[in-house]
Amino acid sequence: MVRRHHGRAIVGGMDCPFCKYNDTKVIRTLRSDDGLTITRRRECPRCGARFTTLEAIELQIIKHDGSREPFSRAKVINGVRKASQNLDIKDEDFKKLGLEVEEDLKARGEAEISSDEVGKAILKPLRDLNDVAYLRFASVYQDFSSLDDFKKSIHQLEGYHRRCAHGQQADDPAVDQEN
Repeated sequence: MVRRHHGRAIVGGMDCPFCKYNDTKVIRTLRSDDGLTITRRRECPRCGARFTTLEAIELQIIKHDGSREPFSRAKVINGVRKASQNLDIKDEDFKKLGLEVEEDLKARGEAEISSDEVGKAILKPLRDLNDVAYLRFASVYQDFSSLDDFKKSIHQLEGYHRRCAHGQQADDPAVDQEN
């Protein structure tokens, strides 16, 4: 059995855990408050059994060498912690940033995301959390090789904060051209 969901082929149905029939009926669907999981109440048309399934997006990160690994919020938090060493950042702020990054990536609707995209997703909330941590992380992520790389990033960061202070669209590409 092949079904389509948002233009993508889905092969097979949900098997009944009791009689193994391969095409159960969805009775009710509930989305979690954060939108990251879906709970479905199902019924088997063959044996009449009812059961619940929990569906969640599992992100795969495509690394630079082509290998893949599951997304890890803990890995994101640990990377930001390293960039934030000796800075006064609360543990709850790290957790919030990790959740924001995960939600951003999952909201894209892609099962596989490049490690570059993960880095970009980290930079956005980190820019608002702490300037020094942002610059440290950006210097590694963007492979800074000169003092000019730092100067350019500092200039962009100052422009971002200036636009935010004046209520302008912070990520407007046209405004970012003000070098």
